Amino acid sequence: MNIYMRFPEGKVKALTLSYDDAVEQDIRFIDILNAHGLKCTFNVNSGCYAPEETVYPEGTIHRRMTEAQATELYANSGHEVAVHTYTHPFLENLTPSAVALEVLRDREKLESQFGGVVRGMAYPYGTYSDSVVEVLKNCGIVYARTTKSTEKFDIPTDWLRLPATCHHKNERLMELAKTFAETEYARHPKLFYLWGHTYEFESNDNWNVIEEFAEYIGNRDDIWYATNIEIYEYVDDYKRLIFSADGKRVKNPTARTLYLATSKNSFEIKSGETIELF
Repeated sequence: MNIYMRFPEGKVKALTLSYDDAVEQDIRFIDILNAHGLKCTFNVNSGCYAPEETVYPEGTIHRRMTEAQATELYANSGHEVAVHTYTHPFLENLTPSAVALEVLRDREKLESQFGGVVRGMAYPYGTYSDSVVEVLKNCGIVYARTTKSTEKFDIPTDWLRLPATCHHKNERLMELAKTFAETEYARHPKLFYLWGHTYEFESNDNWNVIEEFAEYIGNRDDIWYATNIEIYEYVDDYKRLIFSADGKRVKNPTARTLYLATSKNSFEIKSGETIELF
């Protein structure tokens, strides 16, 4: 008896994006995302905001936003803000206490600035160590994105060493997008995870890359567009389903409606509900 997780509304596919550094190019990027119904997690170094009223020299590409700009852009945007550490160091070169300080200072600042609870992160430079991962657990971080690309659509199994499907500069980006969009997946659910930095679009003069991707992959009825934390929390809740000894009955002890499928049927399980599968 095979049972497969399904995303909200019974969807088999989910898509998320993750972009770093809180730079001015995020403004144009969010306009593109919103036009096509995509969701992104923005990883912010809150100790690296530009001073208010900053005027960058002509030709500057990596233009960090001020705190006021970031607040105006991300607050109530529908996108997620996550930890990228306070000052963007190589975490594996720090002592455990210094790692904790970098993560917690950023987390506290972001929670104060935007409200809510911040539990996600992207590693600065994509680097980490086992000891860094252990510190993150103690700092309340539940997922942390690396810079590893798999070119696959698997649901993560190690959320604190989280890989992506690919970076937007990957030459196979549109090939992967078309495979993801056009393949009918009958069993295991699939996740397309894209990452990068928006200043790269300006540096490489290739905004067309993300515009083409968003126009193609966005606004589809069979894809769940979600932030990193939304996907993590849904998968985490799904793991809390309680099955009977014979696997024919399932109880949903969580506060959200969850979805699953068998080889023959699809099921919606409301919060607190127990249903028969077979």
